Amino acid sequence: MALKQAAILDILSHYDKSNISIGVLGGHSALDVCLGAKKAGFKTVAVCQRGREQTYAKYFKTREGKGIVDEVILVDRFSDIVKKEVQEQLRSLNTIFIHNRYFWVYCDFKKIENEFLVPIFGTRGAVKLEERDVPKNQYYLLQKAGIRLPKIFKDPKKIDALAIVKVNEAQRGYERAFFFCRSHQEFRKRSEEMIALGRITKKALQKAMIEEYVLGAHVNLNFFYSPLEGELELMGTDTRRQTDLDGFLRLPADVQSEILKLRQPKLIETGHIAVTVKESLLEKIFAMGEKFVAMMKKEHPPGIIGPFALQGAVVAEDGKEDIVIFDVSMRIPGSPGTAATPYSGYLYLQSMGYGERIALELKKAARQGKLGLLVT
Repeated sequence: MALKQAAILDILSHYDKSNISIGVLGGHSALDVCLGAKKAGFKTVAVCQRGREQTYAKYFKTREGKGIVDEVILVDRFSDIVKKEVQEQLRSLNTIFIHNRYFWVYCDFKKIENEFLVPIFGTRGAVKLEERDVPKNQYYLLQKAGIRLPKIFKDPKKIDALAIVKVNEAQRGYERAFFFCRSHQEFRKRSEEMIALGRITKKALQKAMIEEYVLGAHVNLNFFYSPLEGELELMGTDTRRQTDLDGFLRLPADVQSEILKLRQPKLIETGHIAVTVKESLLEKIFAMGEKFVAMMKKEHPPGIIGPFALQGAVVAEDGKEDIVIFDVSMRIPGSPGTAATPYSGYLYLQSMGYGERIALELKKAARQGKLGLLVT
């Protein structure tokens, strides 16, 4: 049974609101969150896995007027964050937790929803809808919001165009392996090759999503919805760096053809690049964000709290441009580079990252006695 909001609000009511800490799992976007929190005057705490803690416990640890991580809680595994003693430490620091991709990948969804008795900034129960193998997932949400998404091939026998197949990796179930095909015959050939190489399993293939490949300029639309203001903001836009696709694309076409006989690019996300979009696209971008926010309020009240992203591509067709969305992030995106794009600066006269924007929202809510609107 999911945690009742009343239980979280009761915990929040016992916090010292003048001494709030912002908590994160040590990975993904933790440094961006800690930087923003420190700028706003909050204390910071990172829960780190042993063997992966030096970034937070040493290199960016607060000391002698520099650094941004005040407290580090070491755990043997990230999933240990739900242990009673870890939760007690977090609550003793008056922690409001900022969930990120790491948090949901390494921890059990059900345990976070049902047992993690620490206030989370954002909508606790909606993040699992990013997963493609759950009911009413991101595809359903995009359709309900009236946002264009790629054609979905539910049956590989129906593939009649260039398609991208998204299937969980065999070794790292939280990462996706990708391959391309143009027919059912190619689907079978490529999937059998991937299984033989040990990159995917037959079981994972049964849950694969097959989308018509969107031929366009990839762009992530990174938004922030403020429940305090009732306003949608565009924080920034970026695109992905993927290995070993980036290296592959730097090669001459004849060399690419030879390599393709031996191996396929893996498309594993390894970073982001800040990009901008034409101003003529901004109204279309905001309209998509507004539709998504309105839909979420109806489908999953209280709806979006803070960061989310619609990730897709700008396509050119029939003399106009359109945007097709093929991924949704229901929490802080992984790119700190959004601050390198101008959109938050157009609103606040200086560009800021997600960490700073989240901290400003929490600071304002604490001042107004409205933190309960922002946590679940």
